Amino acid sequence: MLFKVIERFKCDTGLIGERFRQKGRMLPEGVPYHANWVDLPAVRWFQLMEAPDSESLMPWIRCWSDLMDRNHSGTDF
Repeated sequence: MLFKVIERFKCDTGLIGERFRQKGRMLPEGVPYHANWVDLPAVRWFQLMEAPDSESLMPWIRCWSDLMDRNHSGTDF
């Protein structure tokens, strides 16, 4: 199933970039990343992920929860 994930930054995006460079996306096995885009003025980040169910996204969400708030919903693309 495809999931649209909307993230709102809690901090300076430099901290997010630093963690990404150090640890990568930190996606759980079986959760492929497909695409992303950022709105202007870089307040929200939209991502398209694939997972068997929404529970499969939770380890990834927990890895970033100190820096971003996330909402996600399944989609029928």
